[in-house]
Amino acid sequence: MRWTIDPGLCPKGTTSPPGDKSISHRALLLAALADGESRLANLPTGEDVAATASCLRQLGCDVDMAAGEVRVHGRGLRGLRVPAGVLDCGNSGTTMRLLAGILAGQPFSATLDGDESLRARPMERVAKPLRLMGAAIETTSGHAPISVQGGELRGLVYDTPVSSAQIKSCVLLAGLYAAGETTLREQRPSRDHTERLLRAMGAQLTGAAHRGGATLQPPERLEPLEGAVPGDISSATFWLVAAVLSPGSDVTLEHVGMNPGRAAVVDLLQSWGADIEVVHGPEWYGEPTAALRVRGTSEPLSGGAIRGDLTARLIDEIPALALLGAVTREGVEVHDGGELRVKESDRIASVAAALHALGGQVETAADGLTVAGGQQLGGGVIAAAGDHRIALAGAAVAVCARGTVHIDGAEAADISYPGFIQEFMTLGGAL
Repeated sequence: MRWTIDPGLCPKGTTSPPGDKSISHRALLLAALADGESRLANLPTGEDVAATASCLRQLGCDVDMAAGEVRVHGRGLRGLRVPAGVLDCGNSGTTMRLLAGILAGQPFSATLDGDESLRARPMERVAKPLRLMGAAIETTSGHAPISVQGGELRGLVYDTPVSSAQIKSCVLLAGLYAAGETTLREQRPSRDHTERLLRAMGAQLTGAAHRGGATLQPPERLEPLEGAVPGDISSATFWLVAAVLSPGSDVTLEHVGMNPGRAAVVDLLQSWGADIEVVHGPEWYGEPTAALRVRGTSEPLSGGAIRGDLTARLIDEIPALALLGAVTREGVEVHDGGELRVKESDRIASVAAALHALGGQVETAADGLTVAGGQQLGGGVIAAAGDHRIALAGAAVAVCARGTVHIDGAEAADISYPGFIQEFMTLGGAL
């Protein structure tokens, strides 16, 4: 699929981004392990979350989707069944890595696999701690397919080699089945959706992984969930960037998740000069929410450097921020982002290719990139590289290009934001 975006767009109106993908994966998985029925609204309809739902069905869990509500009939911590075949995780690394932790505690074996892109992503990073807990895990040269022989697990104290919410969540989910405490420690904070949901569902979880360690006591049961999942701040970012690049734009995003580990993009854009108003709303199981109103101005943002803990907190938003950097005053530098190399695409290379396609200049490094400011982007053809965030970031930045921008492989956006381009048209975009 090709998107074609003409210059001079000016988004105006109100929309709600899809439910937070990271929260939705975790809510489905934990709802399947709860005692009782969970009723969830605003789950994203993209392919990644659908892969998690499909795997849970194969494991004997009823996941019913009707009239905008998802009902998950929880089977309890020990009620999952042997799958009839391979569990297909599609393109979702979150599905594969978190489900591996749950399967490690089951009294049966299962195999996890995915598409070509997922098969290229590293899986030993979750296999290693699960082996230390007593599970028998086999990867394929460090990648998927993964074979998991579940069994009796023991708790451990584990220092994560990289700050990754997927590693942390995998081990905590395995810890639900372990004998004794499971403690996770990380050098830098990663998103804590799993911890918040576990606490809300009745698990005893103390501390924080980046502050001496998060320690889980295995619970006897988990309580079910209900209500609307907050909107995805990563998906909201594409609207924020498009609006700040369009003088006269005025976009309101409703019910957006503002988890402190995820909302750094709002603070960063405000510090660069973006006009973003935050109106705080109610929490959902410890997850804060807000409405965001963003208005464009004729003055370019300042830009700046992203490094250290901030890089980890912005890891999903960096493609859009890096593309934005070309039209800031000072440019944007990204450091400490080696994790970008092992996402759905090599996002450092994909962002650089997108900028080059629009006539922009960028320097890359092993763990980041430097985008000079004050550039004028022209029209061109951006290759999505099978990566939803590259397709969506390209569309957002296209509003300031001086020519028509084509995005090839734009169907990748359906992984996280189905219907984005239609909303983009409704709020001021055009095909």
